[in-house]
Amino acid sequence: MRLGTFGVAVLAMLAGCDGKTTGSGPDNRVTLTHEQLKDKIRGGWAGQTIGVTFGGPTEFRYNGTMIQDYQPIPWYDGYIKETMEGEPGLYDDIYMDLTFVEVIERLGLDAPADSFAVAFANKDYKLWHANQAARYNVLKGMMPPASGHWRNNPHADDIDYQIEADFAGLMSPGMPNAASEISDRVGHIMNYGDGWYGGVYVGAMYSLAFVSDDVHFVVNEALKTIPSQSEFHQCIADVVAWHKQYPDDWKQAWFEIEKKWTSDIGCAKGVFDAFNIDAKVNAAYVVLGLLYGDKDFGKTMEISTRAGQDSDCNPATAGGILGTMMGYDGIPDYWMQGLGDAEDIPFMHTDMSLNKVYDMSYKHALAMIEQYGGEVNDTDVVIAVQQPEAVRFEKSFEGLYPIAKNPLREPLTQAKEIAFEGTGIVLNGEALKNNPQLAEYTFEVDVFLNGEKLETVTMPTDFKYRKLEVCWKYELPKGKHVLRVELKNPHPQYRLRLTDYIVYADEYQEHHHGK
Repeated sequence: MRLGTFGVAVLAMLAGCDGKTTGSGPDNRVTLTHEQLKDKIRGGWAGQTIGVTFGGPTEFRYNGTMIQDYQPIPWYDGYIKETMEGEPGLYDDIYMDLTFVEVIERLGLDAPADSFAVAFANKDYKLWHANQAARYNVLKGMMPPASGHWRNNPHADDIDYQIEADFAGLMSPGMPNAASEISDRVGHIMNYGDGWYGGVYVGAMYSLAFVSDDVHFVVNEALKTIPSQSEFHQCIADVVAWHKQYPDDWKQAWFEIEKKWTSDIGCAKGVFDAFNIDAKVNAAYVVLGLLYGDKDFGKTMEISTRAGQDSDCNPATAGGILGTMMGYDGIPDYWMQGLGDAEDIPFMHTDMSLNKVYDMSYKHALAMIEQYGGEVNDTDVVIAVQQPEAVRFEKSFEGLYPIAKNPLREPLTQAKEIAFEGTGIVLNGEALKNNPQLAEYTFEVDVFLNGEKLETVTMPTDFKYRKLEVCWKYELPKGKHVLRVELKNPHPQYRLRLTDYIVYADEYQEHHHGK
């Protein structure tokens, strides 16, 4: 099969499979020329770069609300280069990918999870949410999968690996299960459960975009990699159903997503707040853009951005998947304007540019094709296409329901006791300097629960090494508890500010005020 006909043929072939990974017979093989494969890989990285640039100015400025049609979002020739040089930190979801690409280049396709974790944790770039919590864990000696597990990482369901999984799909053309295996190693550094599923799903969509030119098929087929009992699967399945119910009204589907799926549980910033960095909600916006965009690159960019929340990462994901499907040469000229001038600029914290990663991902894809039963010859590659299989079931924050977020807004000078009733608690705070010119300092805090010492935590003032929450404890016996924190090394020029604490119960509690 050649590129002109393989879309429909592979679609029929995959749809007829029985749910198992297909064998190596001729019926499940797709042939691409080397140039076609390169074009799709380049299209994936280019689409991602275009999307993150387009959505950058609106990132987390529209939380719980869509960006109205009259709100202009700029795009012009030279904008990509200008942004890459002026705001290099915007491209965190790309240079994070590149960390893992570099590890594969150095250690091979079977690089162990610990190698990815150590490389990621020791990079100089700034991190947030699940990534930062994982960095703290890894640097303390806690390796994956423990570093991303929800008991050790309150951000386990956040978007982090979802926006870093592009590389896994781009090096696994037509092989979603191979992409899932990479995601198992890398994604559990920082995520678990629905947070991990975000990356598995994105990797599968990229992978299938090599062998199907039907965006609706790719969205649905990739979802087979996610266990149906998971909330992530249910959320995306809902978006697919709402698209069928409201085929001409993406905003109505957006409202349905808001009504059903925007109650955050784990992320301390998102609980009791309009801010939502949860993987499944932001993945829903990606799918919203893909389905309602219907292979129109501009519409896909607009919708996945205007859905709000993480509105640079979501069009980056949607644009990367669509760019893979369309190929570099198929992305409309309007969106490609100025990209060529930026393709030799190294991304922040790496010596890798787009032109370098195009070549490196292509090299890795060739190796993966051969490793998973395909063939590589002088003119073509033959891909042994895989029928997507569900990864194992995981669920974060099982049986936990946030019932209160209580402000503190006070420094911890010696000791603080917090009495609460529930089954879990998260204490939030931050280590600060009184003068930014001061050297970094690390506080040490002893944590006690009901009179028993749990741990000693460190709270660095250094942004790179900071701890996002002072402490937390889940799965407590239902009832009354006392959390006590004692500062071991107070310093007059530094302060440890306690901001608030979140209490969890084992059941949802409705709050009614008056009639």
